[in-house]
Amino acid sequence: MTAATAAAAAPGTGGVTIRDIARVAGVSAGTISRALKNEPGLTESTRQMVLNTARDLGYDFCKLRPKRLRRLTFLLHRQHNTAASSPFYSPVLHGAEEACRKQGIVLSFMAVGPADGLADQLRIHAPDGIVCAGFFEPELLTALRDTGKPMVLIDMKLRGYSSVNPDNMMGGYLATQHLIERGRERVGLICGSLSHYSIRERARGYRQALYDAGILADPRLEASLPDGVDLETGAWEAMESLLALPKPPDALFCYNDSAALVAMRCCLAKGLKVPHDISIVGFDDISTAVLGHRPLTTLRINKKELGALGVELLLNSRNGINGTNGTVEEKISPVELVVRASTVC
Repeated sequence: MTAATAAAAAPGTGGVTIRDIARVAGVSAGTISRALKNEPGLTESTRQMVLNTARDLGYDFCKLRPKRLRRLTFLLHRQHNTAASSPFYSPVLHGAEEACRKQGIVLSFMAVGPADGLADQLRIHAPDGIVCAGFFEPELLTALRDTGKPMVLIDMKLRGYSSVNPDNMMGGYLATQHLIERGRERVGLICGSLSHYSIRERARGYRQALYDAGILADPRLEASLPDGVDLETGAWEAMESLLALPKPPDALFCYNDSAALVAMRCCLAKGLKVPHDISIVGFDDISTAVLGHRPLTTLRINKKELGALGVELLLNSRNGINGTNGTVEEKISPVELVVRASTVC
């Protein structure tokens, strides 16, 4: 802050006021108040100018009285708005909807991507807060953060943002540990893109369990879904690549149930018996996990609880600039190993 700016701010009686910000910014105190409270009627450039000026002057955002949340928008990335992903994210959305109903909050839903004109869509929905479920590109999150609205991430974690996640690392660990305890010696892994926080953590749990059991991780036993293909095709190709190895795996941990069910069908098509020849564990405990050729051993997540916890974090937010002057909270939801016929004869 320059000496001139400091002099224009407050004469030294302590604490920067709205009138101080208005004097420096050259706009009315009403404009400052609307910008700080994230109220409609201002251009985005004016709002950002006011917020930047307030930060430069050292304004205490905690002075703002928290606005009651009346409208909330649940955002899902377009890549998750698919038949393969809906068994996981639909219950999360339902959990958020139930929590909103109890609080008298109106919930709207949006599936978005990087080229969707996010700002225009948000203006139509006019939310007081935002819940983002699953993976989002950094530029999308930056655009959302710049709106100044309180925001919570579900099934994703990023520095500076409040978030709710299942215990992904522990889930990967428990799955792999279970397979090792069943006497399996070559435990393979099928995973998606490691840019996704949840997948990265599940893979980390897999490797940690191998390490703790004194088993050297073999990178040849790890297969990722190829880029640019749907889950069905990608998981099938990943499974085929593992089965083509000179020493294929005798057990498999998949990053989610949908991939595990595809991998199981591939193994059966190749003449393998599950779990006699290969044991398979998934993750998420979606509704179709019990409908495969063998009911699937998996990690159960309370998906509706994830949605409800996301709304709870948003309600606990003390001001509308989450991660800057607001308090960042991170909640971890426990997972449970559910043993079924895909690993136990």
